[in-house]
Amino acid sequence: MAALPLAAQQSAILVKAGRLVDVKAGRVLTNQNILIEGERITEVGSSVAAPAGARVIDLSGSTVMPGMIDNHTHVVLQAHPTPTDYDEQLIKESIAYRAIRGTVSARIALENGFTAIRDLETEGAMYADVDIKTAINRGVIPGPRMFVAGRSLAPTGMYNPTRFSWEIDPRMPGGTQFADGPIEIRRAVREQIKYGSDWIKYYADGGNRAGPNFTEEEARTIVEESHRLGHKVAAHANTKEGIAQSVRVGVDSVEHGGGLDEATANLMVEKGTWLCPTVYIYMRNPRSRNSEAGSAREANFRRALQKGVKIVFGTDIGGYPWTETETKEFEYMVNWGMKPIDAIRSATIWGATLLDQQDRFGSVEAGKFADLIAVAGDPTTDITELERVRFVMKGGVVYKQ
Repeated sequence: MAALPLAAQQSAILVKAGRLVDVKAGRVLTNQNILIEGERITEVGSSVAAPAGARVIDLSGSTVMPGMIDNHTHVVLQAHPTPTDYDEQLIKESIAYRAIRGTVSARIALENGFTAIRDLETEGAMYADVDIKTAINRGVIPGPRMFVAGRSLAPTGMYNPTRFSWEIDPRMPGGTQFADGPIEIRRAVREQIKYGSDWIKYYADGGNRAGPNFTEEEARTIVEESHRLGHKVAAHANTKEGIAQSVRVGVDSVEHGGGLDEATANLMVEKGTWLCPTVYIYMRNPRSRNSEAGSAREANFRRALQKGVKIVFGTDIGGYPWTETETKEFEYMVNWGMKPIDAIRSATIWGATLLDQQDRFGSVEAGKFADLIAVAGDPTTDITELERVRFVMKGGVVYKQ
């Protein structure tokens, strides 16, 4: 549904919430009014009244909560169930075409209730994510608040595509930026930040069957240079060795983390490292769901919960079709032991904290952006309610109602 014309949304808005999820206190309040002026919330409470001329949005039969945050997306990737599907996107689709499709993905995310996303690399589309973010920020297209990682990093030969003849391989587009050794790595980090990357992402494992992709010195260089320039680092890490190295060198978030063991979980707690588990992309396939690897992934998620590892919501959507809602992730998180209110926090206030945006969004409070969603039932008792978002507001503008 198209957003209402900006001119129609300039006056104050009073949202009447039958139930309001207070993610900070971990409770559901009843009969709350939310006053919005411009793009921000000015007051919240049961006695807040609508000023003269204010528009009233009656959600008294719904549960209202902060807009959600998906901390692992790929807006310019359109699923790659096989290596051939992935290669075809890089080889046969122009970056412009992929960016156009990415604008559709961004809109889908917003209409699914995600008012902010961390887009963790373009898979060969260079800095198309930066351009999509710019178009959203300038009001050219609708979409969530985007925090982007540009091209990502891997050492030579450690990321896709890898199956082409050596005779043509140097001219093939790559799914990442390849960099080897501290000098190349520092240059690549600086270049990605220069062209608009908010985060630096690297592939800690997956390309080297014998262990982590980068040497310890190389991985530490990525983190040190990124942090020196004021940017956070996310590491794709699924193996025990890759996760452990990522945490040792000081990354801010571990993506996927399927092979998390007890020692590294303890180290994550000690260092304050976030885990973004992206469960659904692995478990949506029945063969994976019923496999030994699927059971291990569940056990390691439960271990992270039990140890107190900080967990943030992320889906890896784009790695599976954008036609499937991101909110399927919640059901797995809850079924694997997470309290529904904590699953909601992982996609609101905790997600905002990872992004260093907790003072701007992530909870419904005066002074924060008016990023709100609503569902019919109570997601703190039935987390699947988040699969049926019926109202979306971002910055005081209604995008779905």
